[in-house]
Amino acid sequence: MRLDGGTFQMGSDRHYREERAAHQVTVGPFEIQKTEVTNAEFAEFVAETNYVTTAEQDLDPQNYPGVAAYLLKAGSMVFAQPPDTVDTNDFRKWWRYVAGANWQHPTGPKSTIDGLENHPVVQISPEDAAAYAKWAGGRLPTEAEWEFAARGGLNDADYTWGKDYDPSQGWKANSWQGKFPSTDTKDDGYHGTAPVGSYVANGYGLFDMAGNVWEHVSDWWVPFHATGGNKNPQGPDKATAATYANPAFGPMHVVKGGSWLCAPSYCLRYRPAARQQAETSLSTNHIGFRIARDIPS
Repeated sequence: MRLDGGTFQMGSDRHYREERAAHQVTVGPFEIQKTEVTNAEFAEFVAETNYVTTAEQDLDPQNYPGVAAYLLKAGSMVFAQPPDTVDTNDFRKWWRYVAGANWQHPTGPKSTIDGLENHPVVQISPEDAAAYAKWAGGRLPTEAEWEFAARGGLNDADYTWGKDYDPSQGWKANSWQGKFPSTDTKDDGYHGTAPVGSYVANGYGLFDMAGNVWEHVSDWWVPFHATGGNKNPQGPDKATAATYANPAFGPMHVVKGGSWLCAPSYCLRYRPAARQQAETSLSTNHIGFRIARDIPS
């Protein structure tokens, strides 16, 4: 999908701290994929290139001194729904590192993507997403491009569809219904990922720019928006990101858009301005991506 670019208000002063400060940004023309990359599309990439994702590789213990041996085994993070109410201040109550979890086995070695070919691929690290994008003749979008695209022409609206969210008018994104993280009533039709394009497109004809899976972008993570360099911003450099990183994890990347795990009571982040961090070389079963392409001048 070709977008001609333009000027918009990026970020938000109304929600989470990391979304501040709201500021004007201009992006030039670019192309962006209408949907998130699917399992079928990623499988084609792997079949052609024999690419091995980071989740399929053991970690070198010399590079991770003091890390428990089970965390060095090939695998990734998996949402583990607790049976009862838990303290939502402790994400360890619902996340587990699972050896053998990867894009073909999203929740562990006994799981499969058979029948999920049109669902977004998950268990993808920032490096994996960038490798696919290069193979496909593109790149990851910048955070500014992604947010411009997600807004669909609605400048300063909270959501991709407007200022308010009234589910009585129809579900507009794949998110969490019920008490997070113990009860998902799946009133929107899905527990877990939904096939791409299951909900109405935004004003630019793009699907799932809210919910379903978080999406990798190219920017390094810092917990705020810098307001300088507002024309085609590329985000901070790696060294700057490192100054805000936990030494155990190193600099992180930005993900956008929220996921099926976002609930109003816990993570109201299925919005264009919302942003979170993703660890380098680590993947989860609620993060995917879509690609962008430059438009030749």
